[in-house]
Amino acid sequence: MKQFLLLLLTFLTAIPAFSQEADTAQKPETFEMEWEGEKITMQKYFIVFLKSGPNRDQSEEEAAILQEKHLAYLGGLYEEGIINLNGPTGDDSSIRGFSVYNVATLDEARRLATQDPMVKAGRLEVEIHPWWLAKGSGVK
Repeated sequence: MKQFLLLLLTFLTAIPAFSQEADTAQKPETFEMEWEGEKITMQKYFIVFLKSGPNRDQSEEEAAILQEKHLAYLGGLYEEGIINLNGPTGDDSSIRGFSVYNVATLDEARRLATQDPMVKAGRLEVEIHPWWLAKGSGVK
């Protein structure tokens, strides 16, 4: 019994170390550079283009409900700090809007973007690209 408890205690004390390693592995890529005499940190973000999807034949009422869910979903990601910039385009192209995701991997960006109710319904589809930007930058 003592051996079992010792083994259990060893296992439980090792969990925080594994958690810290997992957290470290899931941080966005960065690198340092100098620009105009100032050191800056560049970070990889993911820009998600929301494009017209194959299923846009919902009724006006269904589309309005999807839009409400879409805005709530993206707003929640923004509040959590997962999305840094977000908004619709201002023309009638196939790109309906875009979001900048502050996540560690393309897979994570894709997983989150495809959970958008508009994407799940087929009204929108996603196209994702890595995007390097000075960490903490904003639109001025």
